[in-house]
Amino acid sequence: QVQLVESGGGLVQPGGSLRLSCAASGSIFRIDAMGWYRQAPGKQRDLVAVITTGGPTIYADSVKGRFTTSRDNPKNTVYLQMSSLKPEDTAVYYCNVLATTSPLRGPTPYWGQGTQVTVSS
Repeated sequence: QVQLVESGGGLVQPGGSLRLSCAASGSIFRIDAMGWYRQAPGKQRDLVAVITTGGPTIYADSVKGRFTTSRDNPKNTVYLQMSSLKPEDTAVYYCNVLATTSPLRGPTPYWGQGTQVTVSS
C-alpha cells in the first residue's frame, strides 16, 4: 500500500501565498503521476495540477500563472506553490498519486487526507 501525508494548509488573506506538501511512502514500485485536486463545499472534486512522470504538467485554467506544482523524486514528494490566492480558491485540497506497488500490477490512484485552504480577509 501507499500512504500520503499532506501538510501546509491554513488561512491566508487574498493575494497571499501558501505551499502545500505531500509525501508518499510505502511499497512504491513506480509513480506515474503526482498532483492535486480540490473540493469546495457543495461542489465536485476538481483537478488543480498534475505532474506526469516523463510527460507534461497540467494545470486547471483557473490556477494557471498563479499556482506551480513540482516534485522531489528521491523523496516521493509533490508540492503546490499557490500565489495570488483568491477567495474562490478556498477548498479542501487533496493530494493524488498514481502509483504501482508491483511490476505485476497496474497503477492505482491514492489520495491524501485533505488539507483545508481558506482565503479570506
